Amino acid sequence: MGTHAFDRAPRGHAAVRLGLSRHWAWLAGGFVFAFAVPYLLADVLELNRDLFYGLYAIAVLALFGLWSKSTGYDLRHAVVRRWPWALGLGVAAAGVLALMVVRTEDATARPEGAELVGAVLWRGVVYGLTDGLLLSAFPILVVFAALAGTRLNARLRGRIVIGAVALAASLAMTAVYHLGYSEFRSEKVAKPLTGDVVWSAPTLLTLNPIGAPIAHAGMHTAAVLHSYETETFLPPHR
Repeated sequence: MGTHAFDRAPRGHAAVRLGLSRHWAWLAGGFVFAFAVPYLLADVLELNRDLFYGLYAIAVLALFGLWSKSTGYDLRHAVVRRWPWALGLGVAAAGVLALMVVRTEDATARPEGAELVGAVLWRGVVYGLTDGLLLSAFPILVVFAALAGTRLNARLRGRIVIGAVALAASLAMTAVYHLGYSEFRSEKVAKPLTGDVVWSAPTLLTLNPIGAPIAHAGMHTAAVLHSYETETFLPPHR
């Protein structure tokens, strides 16, 4: 990857010319969104977990699409950018996160057959991909897009600084999102913050949005298979 790990701007689009403030506004709105969705749907309305996951996925896809359309960010180019690296790093991070699940969570009983397959696909893959998009891909890509036209982005050292800001934004998004669940308004919130550093790395290093979701899906799939009744992963827990 070399010095090209951090791109300067999405090609063929005028995301920067449309105004840096738009990206920062979208990031701020993303923080509100990240807290409001679990707070309203899980805590206030107490929706069924699987229904919540479906509504959450739709909402996150809408947020991503509206941001891209509003700012002119080229998501198609982002998805193919260094995709072999993004895929490989995503799978590697998924393996690390799965190992963390197995080592930190007790094994519990789980369903069998079609019910288990459904749980893996819905709670592991769909929910995991959605979390990875919101908690990592969105804040990281927004920060890089917002700073694409600045002097920081002209040199490797500056792009490393931008990467640090992007990681901080991802950590903040992860914290805000989990604080939307009443069960994480305690020292328990430290656990997803630790995981964020791992699952954010594939997207942070490639600026491809697929890396972090793959890593996150791997973690949630491991939780479904190993610790179906987990009290840490797969919120909300009741």
